[in-house]
Amino acid sequence: MLAILAAVLFAIALIMDLAEASIGIAASAFVTAGLLCLALHMAGIGTRMPARNGGRRWSMRR
Repeated sequence: MLAILAAVLFAIALIMDLAEASIGIAASAFVTAGLLCLALHMAGIGTRMPARNGGRRWSMRR
């Protein structure tokens, strides 16, 4: 999820840079936020935790 957010932030920064637009926040702030999201994603934060049984439902064997 954080990787998708980082891609959106990078896209906003690119559009702002190409359009030379200014909305009160510099494009470099979006790049920094995108890099932060990528770092958190690579660290494993924001990813879904695996189930204890590997996501499978085992029937009870007798």
